[in-house]
Amino acid sequence: MESITSIIKERVKEDGDDQRIDNFLFKRFRSVPKNHLYQLIRSGQVRVNGKRIDANYRLQLGDMVRIPPVKIETKDSFHRAAITCVNFFSFTHLYEDDAVLAIDKPSGMAVHGGSNISFGVIEQLRAQNPSWKFLELVHRLDRETSGVLLLAKKRSALVELHRQIREGLVEKHYLVMVKGKWSNAKQHVKLALDKYVTASGERRVAVVTSIRPGNKPMSSHSIFKLDKSWDNFSLLDAEIKTGRTHQIRVHLAHLGFPILGDDKYGNFEINKRLAKDGGRGKNKLTRMFLHAHSLQIAHPVSGQRMNLRSPLSSDLQKFIDDLDRF
Repeated sequence: MESITSIIKERVKEDGDDQRIDNFLFKRFRSVPKNHLYQLIRSGQVRVNGKRIDANYRLQLGDMVRIPPVKIETKDSFHRAAITCVNFFSFTHLYEDDAVLAIDKPSGMAVHGGSNISFGVIEQLRAQNPSWKFLELVHRLDRETSGVLLLAKKRSALVELHRQIREGLVEKHYLVMVKGKWSNAKQHVKLALDKYVTASGERRVAVVTSIRPGNKPMSSHSIFKLDKSWDNFSLLDAEIKTGRTHQIRVHLAHLGFPILGDDKYGNFEINKRLAKDGGRGKNKLTRMFLHAHSLQIAHPVSGQRMNLRSPLSSDLQKFIDDLDRF
């Protein structure tokens, strides 16, 4: 146990501007149970500018936050050592200025640390750029998905970009290879989705077929366009109108066109064969064929429309080239 035995008074800087006080505390005390931090807020031990506040109070630049003594169970020293010793990944920057950063995320790398993951993209970038005062994910990509990932370097930029996402002003396109012969040139898919946990504790998403008591299904909307097809496979452009967890993967699996290499919702026998023998050529497919290839959004400061693009990674392109040769 590491203890903070004295009261801390912290002036809110840019990274805390417009942030809820509970999230402000969660970020600083990652190893403290959230219910304990909420109790400190409710009891008035956490104060802003000398006044009691509730958990949804939004901090303003220059606010003075009073934080009482807190006991912390932490592995921070381990994580610092891990990040210090890690061989940093050299991310390809698709765009960067003072407000935003867009990178080409590789497949197999989580966007943030979590269960069994010491650090992800965000932790690596923060460690590589210690002079940056603020850096947060604007959106997320699944660990096995590659492509355009957008981050904010200012809180004001993050707030504005999240507003655009909420209001449906962002256009996201993915390239995806599925099993089967897709026939429609363009197809809208609107399905209600539900999150659940398997007996082994794994989080999954499924199409809602019946409403259960207490269930709150989430609406979802994807648009699929046929890009190219072969005898057994089809390459699709997937545009998501809603950003639900695993949305593209679940929609396509439900329609009977599982994504190649998808280890959660795909066809495991096909995945195994492709990882061993490849499609019709020599290049094997050892990952999920899902790539975030473009993102269109208005710059949070200038308002100018940005078209961020990521070419297919070499392994996916080689798999397509092999199909074309036979």
